[in-house]
Formats: sequence, C-alpha cells, structure tokens
Amino acid sequence: MLHATYAFALNGDDDVLFAKAAYEKQNTFALSDAVNRLKYLQHPLAPYADYWLMLANLDDASPETIRQFLTRYDGMLFTDRLRGEWLKKLGKEQQWSMFLDVYPQYQLQDPSIACYAVEANAEFNVENTLEAGKSLWLKAKEQPSNCNHLFDKMQRAKVLTEEDLIARFRLALSENRIALAKGIANRSNASDAVLLKQIDAVNANPQKAITKRTISLKTPFGKELYLYALNQIAKTSSSQALSAFRTIDSLFNAEQKSYFYGRLALHAAQRHELEAYQWFRLAENTVLSHDQMEWFARTTLRQMHWPHLLDVIAMMPAEQAEEATWRYWKARALKAQNQMLEANSLFSMLSTERHFYGWLAQEELEASLRAQPVEFVPTEAEVELFAKSDVVQRAEALQRLDLRWEAKLEWALATDNLSDEQLIAAAEYAARKKWFDLAVLTADKTKETHNFQLRYPTPYRNLMQSAAKEQGLDEAWVYGIIRQESRFMHYAKSGVGASGLMQVMPATAKWVAGKVGWTDYHHGMLHDLDTNISLGTYYMRYTADMFDGQETMATAAYNAGPSRAKKWMGNIPLEGAIYAETIPFSETRNYVKKVMANAHLYSPRLGLTNMSLKKRLGEIPAKFSAVVQPISTMNE
Repeated sequence: MLHATYAFALNGDDDVLFAKAAYEKQNTFALSDAVNRLKYLQHPLAPYADYWLMLANLDDASPETIRQFLTRYDGMLFTDRLRGEWLKKLGKEQQWSMFLDVYPQYQLQDPSIACYAVEANAEFNVENTLEAGKSLWLKAKEQPSNCNHLFDKMQRAKVLTEEDLIARFRLALSENRIALAKGIANRSNASDAVLLKQIDAVNANPQKAITKRTISLKTPFGKELYLYALNQIAKTSSSQALSAFRTIDSLFNAEQKSYFYGRLALHAAQRHELEAYQWFRLAENTVLSHDQMEWFARTTLRQMHWPHLLDVIAMMPAEQAEEATWRYWKARALKAQNQMLEANSLFSMLSTERHFYGWLAQEELEASLRAQPVEFVPTEAEVELFAKSDVVQRAEALQRLDLRWEAKLEWALATDNLSDEQLIAAAEYAARKKWFDLAVLTADKTKETHNFQLRYPTPYRNLMQSAAKEQGLDEAWVYGIIRQESRFMHYAKSGVGASGLMQVMPATAKWVAGKVGWTDYHHGMLHDLDTNISLGTYYMRYTADMFDGQETMATAAYNAGPSRAKKWMGNIPLEGAIYAETIPFSETRNYVKKVMANAHLYSPRLGLTNMSLKKRLGEIPAKFSAVVQPISTMNE
C-alpha cells in the first residue's frame, strides 16, 4: 500500500487532484505551482491544470493571452469550453466586434452565447438578425438571463409580437413552467395582476378554477390558461376534461379546439384509452408534436389496426417516419395487408441495423434474404496504435483518478470519426482495462463490421451462472438486464439511488433481504458484487413469477414496478413487441426493448438454447386479476 501511494505521488497524479482542489477554491497561487510541477513531469493531465488556471484568471487575461492558450491546446476537449467562457465575457461587456471575430470558431451549443450572437449581429445591422432570435424565443424552458436583453430588443423592434408571446405562453404551460409563463405574460400589455393570480390558482387547483369559472375567457391569455387547466385535468381524467370543454367550446377557434383535442388524445393514449384515436383525428387544425404523433401511431398499433397505422405514419414528418421504430411497424402493417414486396424491402434495409427493430426485421425475412454481420477481431498492433494516442492517455489518467465524467468525454473525443475496425480496436483496449461501459459503448457504434464479443461481454461469468441457477433464471436475461442497468460497472449509481451491477434500489434491497432472511443486512452491503447480484436476481425471480415467467412484463416490472407492468396490459392479448412499444414511460419503453434485445444476443454467446427475439418477447395475455404485493420497487 505504501509503495502504491508513493508511486501515485511520484507520477504526479496527486498534483492533478491538488490542482483541481486549488481551482475549486480559486487559489491561483497554489494552482500555478501545481501546473508548473505537472508540466515538468510531462503529466498527460498537465493541460487540464493549465486550463483550470486560465479559467481562474480569465477576467484579467488579455485577448492575446487567451488566443495563445487556445492555439496551444487546439483540438483539446476543453478548448471550446474556454472559448465559450470568453464569448460570454465578451458578450457581457458588449465587446461585439471581438465577439464576432471569435464566435465562428465556437462549436458547442449554448443558448446564452447564441443570444449574444444575435445581439452582436444586430449591433452591426446584419439584415433580419433579430428575426433569428425567434428560434431562441420559442422554447418551453427558461433561457439564460442575458437572453432577456435580446428579447427586450426584439419586442421594442416589434419583431416579437403578441402572437409570439401567446405561443410561448402555451409552450411554457404545456411543460408546467409556471414562473416562465408568468414572465411571458408580464411582457404583454394585456396582462395584469389578475391574470398572474389566475395562473397561480389554476396551477394549484385546475379543477376548482374550471368549476368556479374563475378564468376570464375574454383574452387570448385567458383562453390559453383555460386550455392549460383542461390539460392538467386530462392527465388524470379524459371524461372530466372533455365535459368541461364541451360547455364552452364555442368560445374557442378551430386551432384552439384542435390543440385541446391533441392534448386530450395524448394523455388518453398514454393510458391506452380507445377513444384516443378519434380525439387525435379531431386535432387536425393544429401541429402535433413529435410525442403526439408517436402516440397517435401507438394508439393504432395497440389495436393492431394496420390501415390506420399506415395513415398515421404517412402523416409524420419525413424525419420521424424514417426512425427505425416506424419503418419496422410500417413494414409490419404492409405485410398484414399482403403488400409483401414493399414490406420486405423495408425489412431488408432494417435488417442491417443492429438494434431491437433490426433484429425483429431480420426475423421477418427468409433466411436467404437476411444480412449477415461481418465480424472483426483487431490485431495487437491495432490495439497498441490506439492506446498510444495522447487523448487515450488522458482518458486513462482521468479514469485512474476517478474523474469518470471527464474520462468519458476524452474517450468520446478519442473514438470520434473512427472506422469500424478502429472502433473495435478501441473497444478491445477498454475491455482489457475492464472499462466495460466504454467497451460496450464503443463496440455499439460500428455500422457494418462488428465484434459481438465486445458488444456483449460476459464478465463475472461464474457469479452470473451461480445466481441464475440458484433462482432458476435464464442467464441470458440476467446478462441482458445488467448490460442495460450498469454496463457491468459495479460502482454504478443512478440519480434515484439505485446501486451496483443490477442497480438495486435501497428499499428493494431491504425488502429482498427480509424475504431471504438476511438479518445482518445493511445498506453498505448493496455495493458488494455477490450481494448485489443475489439481491437483483432474487427480484428478477419475483417479477418473473408474478407474470408467469413472461420476461417482457417482468423486465418492465424490474424497471418501473410490478403494478405498472400489470396496468399496461391490454384488454386483448398483445404481441410482446407491441406491449413494449406502447409502454407510457419512455425510459421503461426503451429499457424493455434494449434488455430483450440484449438477452436475444447473449443466448448464443453463452451457449444457451437460442430462440427468436419475437418468441422471447412472447405474447402478453389480456388483463387478469393477479395480486401485486405493494412493495417499494426500482422506480415505483
């Protein structure tokens, strides 16, 4: 241990951590000393320390000093970040000429800088500049505070109209951003203290505001507020929202009526209500969002009404219709109507793509028509060539120092614009370092040439086999869950507290420990590899038993809780892929598809009996009255 600590100090790693701490405390003297030591040692992270020092001194640095720094570290990960901070400084000081000189080199996206850019161009009378600010205005979220200065200019120039205020007011309310909505309303001459109080009242109790008719419908803002109240009610009750709207619908124009029906349909579709389709049809006079178009399609898919599904996909914007999800279901709809030539053409193109719908498309084709993946194993020379890169050396140093976020950013830079073969060499290097998350992420990026051993690694095999056997689980399914949950990084921890390889929630772990009689269990044990796998696989067994071994539903339950998985069943039996695609929660929907595709790929890797993905997904029975124990689950 002493030797390891000495080596850590000798190679300069401790100086990196010292420099980082000095930067966080804004101790520029200590930071400068650390920079000099790291440069002397030629440490791969010396540029990072130099970057921290430049950031700390940015307010006092001359333009020439900043330019020299940017030139010296051109191509480094942090270079554009520093350029962005400089642009913010120039914008704040209204040094517009220099701002416009620096801005063309800026590659990142930052709304604060984008607002300054519009202001800078306006200062030099660039034609239609303020009009360009419209795209920054029409956002449902708060923009940085400096954007308000731009919006003030736009409003004074009458570029920002009353209609623009109302449009963003609607956007803000649709995302429940009440403070933003009030700020937008304040910009209007039609606004007053009464409207602002009404916004708060509606947000607090929309049903009461509707029942007591406290919302004035004499202004556009009042009508939008009423539509917001109806939207809030529609989130829990379609019938109440519809009833309230029908009493006053004559006061709204065609677009406003369509907007209401579009929101009503969205919430109803996410509850799998049959009426959602008709309500979407009544929304013809408004522009449906990406999310609404998806749920319009899912409503038809849930009922397996193939002609309607084709109609909805045809209504989608071209970019959305080209998403793999809708190309696959379009092909299925065409096949259901015996339009085999067009269906097989879509299946054939999809079958070359390595994801959930690519695998399903492949199974729809005759064996002779299926695209066979090209496998590649990198040579030692190819792996070593990748490892020698300065970027990779920085990523390794950052990993060693447990600066994982920065390490992942450097890794992304190292693997940008690589060929499939180079990506596989990079993934092999990551796997050797036991950076399984980066190995999987990198191997997943290949387009035509692949390495499925790196895409679907099998670390901790003995532990997995033992746990799967003890619980009577399909080992491929266990690996499928873990690949999605943690990418095999045992230190993984989610934003909601789930931990370890199997991302077990503390409450679930405590419940399982009680079930298996672990009287000495405590929270710290959740991070132990064996314990985490035991807890996770027990819970997998629990969910599988609850749904008679139906893995698709059990996977949904593992992520979102058993009661939700049951609630999402249909009134008629559903194909597993349809059940998965119509899960209301986007996180769980994507999770289930990825886990089941993972399990499908792991089965042959583990030497297990293989089955088609469609068969693995199975059929979801119609709703039944099973007893679901009320426990604290993964995300419920």
